[in-house]
Amino acid sequence: MSDYVIITPVKDEEKYIELTIKSVINQTIRPLQWIIVDDGSIDKTREIIEGYSRQHTWIKGVYGGNRGPRKPGVRHIKAFYEGHSRLDCTTWDFIVKLDGDLSFNDDYFERCFAYFRENQKLGIGGGVILNVAKNTLIPEKHPLFHVRGATKIYRRECWYAIGGLVIAPCYDTLDEVKANMLGYETQSFPDLMILHHRYTGSAYGKWGNSVKNGLGDYISGYHPLFMMAKCIKRIVQKPYILGVLGLFYGYISGYIKGIQKVDDKPLIAYLREQQLRCLMLRKSIWR
Repeated sequence: MSDYVIITPVKDEEKYIELTIKSVINQTIRPLQWIIVDDGSIDKTREIIEGYSRQHTWIKGVYGGNRGPRKPGVRHIKAFYEGHSRLDCTTWDFIVKLDGDLSFNDDYFERCFAYFRENQKLGIGGGVILNVAKNTLIPEKHPLFHVRGATKIYRRECWYAIGGLVIAPCYDTLDEVKANMLGYETQSFPDLMILHHRYTGSAYGKWGNSVKNGLGDYISGYHPLFMMAKCIKRIVQKPYILGVLGLFYGYISGYIKGIQKVDDKPLIAYLREQQLRCLMLRKSIWR
């Protein structure tokens, strides 16, 4: 089966939202329902959504007031759950979290669902992100088990097993780690590309994005040794020293400020075990 629903939280996406809408409308397999949550846009995002929702009954816009500046990993997921609560369709086989600044081929979802049919253990999947920056396509590099938060497809059984998404900056890692802990597999599909027109993290700036990621790693319960190795590896990746310092600061600030980690001790234990296995060059979800 390939019946699916999509939820898309957006804010001030007038420049790109139409690209995403047209990509979904042109799919060879269309969703049963698509909820687009406009989280207080002050540009023409709402106007664009309303125009297409009048033409297509399966597209539904949800509109909220301006909730202020972006708060990494919190407001975005709250907006997602607001859309989730508005779903009329309950018979879906897959639920998709999709950002509003993407474009992709007409057969994208059809080919994604082929992966799920071939592997019944596959719980979470999605295409590979190509960031569009200065007329250059830059593929995002990450472990095969990781699927970027901009495009995540959840099998129904897996979605309920992991308990949905954590309302925190680390949501798009912990969902996959928990899925693997429970016996599901997760992966990006290397032959399916999605154009991401707003460079990942650009809304927060290079420093802010690095700090956000470091704090997310702390909240996730990353092992300090694994975090140290991650920082060392990032030295040779842009934005080089700035990125490493931001990552390290975000992680350490969690300890300094006494921020609560995710309330799931078995999950953190499993995560750290996998990280130590990776450091020892043993089989893990990272390799």
